[in-house]
Amino acid sequence: MIKKIIPIFVPHSGCPHDCIFCNQKKITGVSTNITKDIVRNIIEECLQTLDPKKHDIEIAFFGGSFTAIDFDIQRELLSVACEYVNKGIVKDIRLSTRPDAIDKYRLDLLKEYKVTIIELGVQSMVKDVLDASLRGHSVKDVLDASKLIRTYDFKLGLQMMVGLPNDTKEKSIYTCKEFIKINPDFVRIYPTLVVKNTGLENEYIKKSYEPFNLENTIDVCKTLFVLFKLNDINIIRLGLQPSENISLDRDVVAGPYHAALGELVENRVFREFLDIIIKKFDVKDLLMVESNKKNMSKIIGNKKSNKEYFNKKNIILKVIESNLDINQINIVIEEKKYEFSEKDILKTIKEELHL
Repeated sequence: MIKKIIPIFVPHSGCPHDCIFCNQKKITGVSTNITKDIVRNIIEECLQTLDPKKHDIEIAFFGGSFTAIDFDIQRELLSVACEYVNKGIVKDIRLSTRPDAIDKYRLDLLKEYKVTIIELGVQSMVKDVLDASLRGHSVKDVLDASKLIRTYDFKLGLQMMVGLPNDTKEKSIYTCKEFIKINPDFVRIYPTLVVKNTGLENEYIKKSYEPFNLENTIDVCKTLFVLFKLNDINIIRLGLQPSENISLDRDVVAGPYHAALGELVENRVFREFLDIIIKKFDVKDLLMVESNKKNMSKIIGNKKSNKEYFNKKNIILKVIESNLDINQINIVIEEKKYEFSEKDILKTIKEELHL
């Protein structure tokens, strides 16, 4: 069954804090207050193109701190989504919220309306990063909320951001390792962008905040990618989804925006692995890689960036389509073939990075 998501954005609803990076209406591209009628209209419109017999359909409430909304409004919105679960049309209901807006009463309510997935907007597990970002919750709140969500048997997702105020590569890696200890079902990784009409824009203008550049962001996210994957934690998004407002010529003032950040990170993973192989086997001129069709573009790189990178080192990267499993590549050096699984690639990079 193919997973299909019906997204319902609840911009800034319920959120008791104004985080330094956040202008939720800009991020989601939505500024309308959500009602049960709007929820029903969105679901019905999406269902016109979906088939419950072919698709695992999920209704997802994104954008705000859902469990901090007035309880009557929560019931109103969830009751509509729950109808479609009861009819067997929708499989899952997902929502995102803050770690300090989780308690037994709220989770009892979510269970009543058949919510199955909860995402926590954590952003960092480092106190000075949380404080500088005006998050308004603590690391302990994250640990307590995650543990409680697990006891109720919800699927747990954690969201983190790289490049927040006071953040460093080392602090982002620390957050990643703390996430791994919690062992969520999945994670999302977002770059920090300077968006118009936010506290972060003011800090950027005053030159008291400097965002990560794209190269630094790719480097950090590559390491996070390796660690999460090696620990079998699914990364369901790496980068912000493009919208009408989220682009450098609209409401993004500065920061490492790229419409295909996740692709760039996977390109870098393959590039670093091949670099290690070249050094290990003392490759002089030609590196031949056999790959499943789906991985070929990742190895070649966005706009052939990996090919160009190796060309500058006087090495020709030749990628050949093969019927290999998607989690395997073969490297041919002087007519000798070496097999590598995805785990082999990730472990090799981890060892090189001394993580």
